[in-house]
Amino acid sequence: MLTRNCLLLFLWIVVDAGSVSSLRPPSPPLGRSRTGREHARSLVAPIRNGAAGFQRVKRGWVWNQFFVLEEYMGSDPQYVGKLHTDLDKGDSAVKYTLSGEGAGSIFTIDQTTGDIHALRSLDREEKPYYTLRAQAVDINTNRPLEPESEFVIKVQDINDNEPKFLEGPYMASVPEMSPVGTYVTQVTATDADDPTYGNSARVVYSILHGQPYFSVDPKTGVIKTALPNMDREVKEQYQVLIQAKDMGGQLGGLAGTTTVNITLSDVNDNPPRFSKSEFPESSAVGSAVGRIKAHDLDIGRNAEVEYTIVPGDGGAMFDITTNEHNQEGIIILKRPLDYETKKAYTFKVDASNAHLDPRFQNFGAFKDTATVKINVLDVDEPPVFNKPAYVMDVYEDTPAGTIIGAVTAQDLDASSSPVRYSIDWKSDMDSFFDIDPVEGTISTNELLDRESIAQHNISVVATKLNSPVLTSRVAVTVHVLDINEFPPELASPYETFVCENAKMGQVIQTFSAKDQDLPMSGQQFSFKSPREDVKVNKNFTIRDFGNNTAGIVTKRGGFRRRLQEIYFLPVVIEDNGYPPKSSTGTLTIRVCGCESDGSLLTCSAEAIFLPVGLSTGALVAILLCIIILLVIVVLYVGLRRQKKKETLMSSKEDIRDNVIHYDDEGGGEEDTHAFDMGTLRNPKVVKENLYRRDVKPEMKRDPRPLASQDSADIRDFINQRLKEHDVDNSAPPYDSLATYAYEGDGSVAESLSSIGSLAVDLEEDYDYLKDWGPRFKTLYCAATGPGVDRDQCQLCGDNEVA
Repeated sequence: MLTRNCLLLFLWIVVDAGSVSSLRPPSPPLGRSRTGREHARSLVAPIRNGAAGFQRVKRGWVWNQFFVLEEYMGSDPQYVGKLHTDLDKGDSAVKYTLSGEGAGSIFTIDQTTGDIHALRSLDREEKPYYTLRAQAVDINTNRPLEPESEFVIKVQDINDNEPKFLEGPYMASVPEMSPVGTYVTQVTATDADDPTYGNSARVVYSILHGQPYFSVDPKTGVIKTALPNMDREVKEQYQVLIQAKDMGGQLGGLAGTTTVNITLSDVNDNPPRFSKSEFPESSAVGSAVGRIKAHDLDIGRNAEVEYTIVPGDGGAMFDITTNEHNQEGIIILKRPLDYETKKAYTFKVDASNAHLDPRFQNFGAFKDTATVKINVLDVDEPPVFNKPAYVMDVYEDTPAGTIIGAVTAQDLDASSSPVRYSIDWKSDMDSFFDIDPVEGTISTNELLDRESIAQHNISVVATKLNSPVLTSRVAVTVHVLDINEFPPELASPYETFVCENAKMGQVIQTFSAKDQDLPMSGQQFSFKSPREDVKVNKNFTIRDFGNNTAGIVTKRGGFRRRLQEIYFLPVVIEDNGYPPKSSTGTLTIRVCGCESDGSLLTCSAEAIFLPVGLSTGALVAILLCIIILLVIVVLYVGLRRQKKKETLMSSKEDIRDNVIHYDDEGGGEEDTHAFDMGTLRNPKVVKENLYRRDVKPEMKRDPRPLASQDSADIRDFINQRLKEHDVDNSAPPYDSLATYAYEGDGSVAESLSSIGSLAVDLEEDYDYLKDWGPRFKTLYCAATGPGVDRDQCQLCGDNEVA
């Protein structure tokens, strides 16, 4: 293109008669191309320059070959490129126009800037390029500033078309028993993408289905045989699936497929053979495995034949019946066949008439015998595991990758194909386990937690290598064992005693151990003395009995309490868990005095109770019971005493001052017979009357005569009675007022008779009672009546005073 432009420029100079006055260097190219190549086109046109004549001026379009991306999916119009002329000074005096293929409908140009845009998405497979024309004109006069120029916009290819087999599906044939690499056919796929740009149309062939019988060349698509000695009598038709993928087969390429039906043509590879009975070993029991027929020239009822198997080799595997319609003998399988056990069976069959005519029996036996041979055909069977199920154990927190067991399966067929192992992903969704595909060893894939899942049930699949469709499964149960977390310890805090007269080698105590780990069954404990204690301890040692118990054995005799009363014996206890755990316990041994037969005599209090089974806790319980009984007795006695006190105040009305009133009328001062004054002075009689003080007397307030305060005998009498009341334990706990009918000498009233006292209106003065002390305040208040000062008397209640 550059050569053509130069040639046009040369011709223009030769034809033009004008002179070149000046040349302007071309402006920088503004046409943009994705290939980076720049093509300059220069046009020379005369322009009138006033009256001086014409001047040759160089004008030029500068652009590149434009490219636009196909299948553009952007929201804005796709930018294609920019057109520019040297005459455009940037003052908007130049207008750009576009014409040609797709101008206005597909492509548009900015009249001022010259920017070209694509208005819609393009498809290279529909149209690979567009030819357009551009021109620069004066914006005011529409006069062309330069001649119209042509340019091309190419649609840049993307990989949007998959390879296609235009001639598929294919039919081909190849002779049976052909060697490896024999040509079968060739397939071809075409890609509509641009083969000159990138790898979009670079196709690679591969075989998806049909291995290992056939292969395909990845570049040419030629199909060849890949397995020797393919026998038409075994399999005649093969269907091969071929894939063609662009982008050189890389990830992200598009692919197409086709089917190739290949037929094995026959060759003469089998000699003629007599017919024989051959049946696969997979034949079901009860199925017909062969037919035999004996010909009888008779007709009707006389031609009916009965078949029987002669006992002998192979006869027990089969049975025979007669078909009533055609008189054939049908051989039926009685037991399963196994090619690996026996490949052929031979036996004899007798054919005889069912209805014999006695007249012809002398002609000989009316039967015939034939030998039948049945060949067992080998059938591909799935592998067989050596166990119906597997059980494996693994400790929790076992490191990942640890082998926990293995499964084994074999191909019992004559081909003895290798077996590959895998774990059914549906039974191990979390991929806790992994299996070696060749060896069948199962290992952990991550840490196991017994508290989360204590048992895993997985399914292992065994597949024949030469026949992947034949598989067998076996269940594998994996128990997650609890790791040994707790060390063993003594079953109880053992405390025992040793007699002072104990002999060397004597077992004085048997003890055992316990462990918090699960399960309890199956645990095994071992007992021994600490290594540092074996040589130092000269008194006792530990003997392990091997049944999870051990004993304390004396190493000497002649123990003395006055030398050492208590011995401490350490013992090391170890379990058989994983990992093993051990702990050290301490046994307490007391030295006690014993009888000659070993019975305990004297020891500490605790040691004495130990033989009869009383522990410290039992003693504390007994003491608590005794204390509770004592408290109950004390409470009972206190309640009884309280009840006795309440009987003296059974009624609320009895809590008051009592006034004892004797309603007796005497005969005057000289009446010594009507009333015995000695009764007032008799202490015994007074004490008897004291028991009646709890009875409320009926008293009436009557005027009392004024008594003489200076009566010495009355004062002495009252003082004597006060002393008696003070020391009397049977007196009530409250104050009482006693009135004594005693008539002393020189009485002003002349008589204490109640009859004579009724007429007396004088009030007796009891102020002298105040001088007698606090003991007589209550008496003073009772004698003076309700008119007295209550605060001075300090009465607690309103008591009626007689």
